[in-house]
Amino acid sequence: MKAKQGFNKKNFIAIIIGLIALIIAMFFVSLSTGVIHLSPLEVINTLIGQGTDKQELILFDFRLPGIVLALLIGAGLAVSGAILQGVTQNDLADPGILGINTGAGLAVVLFIFFFQDTLSMSSTLSAFIMPLFALVGAIFAAFLIYFLAWKDGVNPIRLILVGIGVNAGFSAALIIFQLKMDPQDFRQATVWLAGDIWSANWSFVWALLPWILILIPFAIHKANSLNVLNLGDDIAAGLGTSVETERRLLLLVAVALAGACVAAGGGIAFLGLVVPHIARRIVGPTHQRIIPISTLVGALLLMVSDTIGKTILSPTEIPVGIVVAILSTPYFIYLLMKTK
Repeated sequence: MKAKQGFNKKNFIAIIIGLIALIIAMFFVSLSTGVIHLSPLEVINTLIGQGTDKQELILFDFRLPGIVLALLIGAGLAVSGAILQGVTQNDLADPGILGINTGAGLAVVLFIFFFQDTLSMSSTLSAFIMPLFALVGAIFAAFLIYFLAWKDGVNPIRLILVGIGVNAGFSAALIIFQLKMDPQDFRQATVWLAGDIWSANWSFVWALLPWILILIPFAIHKANSLNVLNLGDDIAAGLGTSVETERRLLLLVAVALAGACVAAGGGIAFLGLVVPHIARRIVGPTHQRIIPISTLVGALLLMVSDTIGKTILSPTEIPVGIVVAILSTPYFIYLLMKTK
């Protein structure tokens, strides 16, 4: 998709500022809404240390960790999807379709299945162990996909098809382990797999934050490699790029982002698929612009979805993954209709 004619650095900066302003506005809306409503003034007073003990408990212990997690997860999944679409040269690639989310999810379900009784899921230790389990599962899924797709190199179309098959296999394994769980663990795993920021506490924020702060800037640093890979393997090799080395490195970054985000937010589908397309429509095909815009749009979309899920049927909460799917499906259908 071509960038709009006349698009320049000033336009890009204006878009960045606009998205940040929307995120800040939505941030205060999210803090204000919930089962117990707080006015914007009460939110501001509480944030600067002038709120009541009850207001501080609501904001700092319940709402703020969930909102920050939504921002981090949205940014991570969106950038992971942007990388995968660039690496596979396929506009319909994302961590969910390729089986990376399912591989990470299977690892987390195994963690719940085997260690639920010996390690509290709400403990600080589990918050740091779960992303590691998810990362191992995501890397295993990516390695298996890459291995099965290899045939004198990796063809992007073959990579997608193998990913869909591996995704189906891991989904079947997930069902098997879910059926063996006790009812409480089964319910927890089912809600989590639907995409739910189910343990919104500061431990998960601190566990996820390093992954986002390190890997997204690194992805921006490698944006030019994505641009070159999008030209095709032959042209990229002709320009002096080590195609397989760059592809593996970028896949590892995408897998690590997806795995860490799945550990905290469950199987949130479509976000990594739709957000890069939105970014591409706004700023064109250059990954130096796509990745930063995807970061902000992904964070904004997941925070909006999380707020809708927690308020539309309050006090009942809808898993954020379901809300994302509802919001994204019309655009996904539009993409399919436009794909030639």
